[in-house]
Amino acid sequence: MDSFNDVLDAVKLYCKDYLVDATYNLYVEGLQPILFENSKHVVLGVRNDFIRKILTDRYLPLLHEAFTAVLGFDVDIDLMVPEKKDPPVVDQDGPGLPSGHYEFTFENFIKGSGNQFAFAAAQAVAANPSGAYNPLFIYGNSGLGKTHLLTAIQLEIRRTHPEYNIVFVTCEQFTNEIIAAIRSGTTEAFRQKYRQADLLLVDDIQFIAGKESTQEEFFYTFNDLHTAGKQIVIASDRPAKEIKSLEERLRTRFEWGLSADIQPPDYETRVAIIRRKAELLHLELPDDVVEYIANNLKNNIRQLEGAVKKMNAYYMLEGISPVIGVAQNAIRDILSETQPVPLTVERIISEVARTYNVTASDIRGPKRNSAVSAARRTAAYVVREITGLSMEEIGKEFGGRDHSTIVYSIRVMEKDIQNDSRLKETVEDIIKNVRS
Repeated sequence: MDSFNDVLDAVKLYCKDYLVDATYNLYVEGLQPILFENSKHVVLGVRNDFIRKILTDRYLPLLHEAFTAVLGFDVDIDLMVPEKKDPPVVDQDGPGLPSGHYEFTFENFIKGSGNQFAFAAAQAVAANPSGAYNPLFIYGNSGLGKTHLLTAIQLEIRRTHPEYNIVFVTCEQFTNEIIAAIRSGTTEAFRQKYRQADLLLVDDIQFIAGKESTQEEFFYTFNDLHTAGKQIVIASDRPAKEIKSLEERLRTRFEWGLSADIQPPDYETRVAIIRRKAELLHLELPDDVVEYIANNLKNNIRQLEGAVKKMNAYYMLEGISPVIGVAQNAIRDILSETQPVPLTVERIISEVARTYNVTASDIRGPKRNSAVSAARRTAAYVVREITGLSMEEIGKEFGGRDHSTIVYSIRVMEKDIQNDSRLKETVEDIIKNVRS
């Protein structure tokens, strides 16, 4: 098995969930494996300099995120255009590395006291779509298995009802699509895509907070599907009542059916998750290593799986056996991992841009109309709140603006937040969404 090929295939699958088909097909699908050395340096081949520039400018953070999700740790990524006479050669110095991707089925879901109710509700919906709970609203902190349950529902209903039109989308994708449809005049095609679904699954619905156009469109989509007796499943990192800038009419509809929460796994469930992940990766973990991981990572299933994936990568790529010392290093890396400031700033600006229905380039650019100015003030304020960057550094992130301009913008925001409860709720939701 070609280890790098497997890794890259899984990375592509990860990216595909975050990109529209045209973007994925043009920029990501054609990526070629060139070199994977020292477990930290990746070289990928692209077809031409144009694609290399677009990937570097726009999608490199997503590639980093994808490699981290697959391997359990970040890598350095270089993009190059191979000479035609020298086809890319995969580096095969190490044993094969599994892709890290497996089906999120009900069978693979590890049940425990913290998720048993949500699991049972998801199974009931899959067994009797539209006849059990509609909508099903699953909520819980990041990394506890909400996406797994949504995917399991999708897979089961696809198996039992192959004729169903199933749409699975993240709220971020839904928002980006409606913005693009409004700008291109294709809102009718957008509506047909969603309102003809037999099963609609929406992940991370908390990102709808504060986005008026998205909430308006989702309200009518929800109504049409629910009235037609179509199944809706929604996942969120918090209960509907805690999404502060969510319209009351949507909050009410989210609570029409059944709300099921997922709590962090107890010790026994953590052990079972670690053993199951190791089994899927064909990695033999000693009991003391399993216990050490379970005792030190308590609140996030993704972290548990990430530790196992990281140890597997050490073993498969470098031949390092999974012992306590390796587990300590893997956990230390996971607990100390923080999102790089440049990527955090980019995420903040993107989230604010979607909330205010402007573009990230508008926020960084010279435009001064009211919508862009409001978005820019909000973005600067949130960047300061989350990153702690100096006013000078924030100014550089916003097109090289003078620090005094940033100071003024943040002071205006502080005053406006005190006087405008809706703005305060919108800002709080943006901060929660960026941190989730």
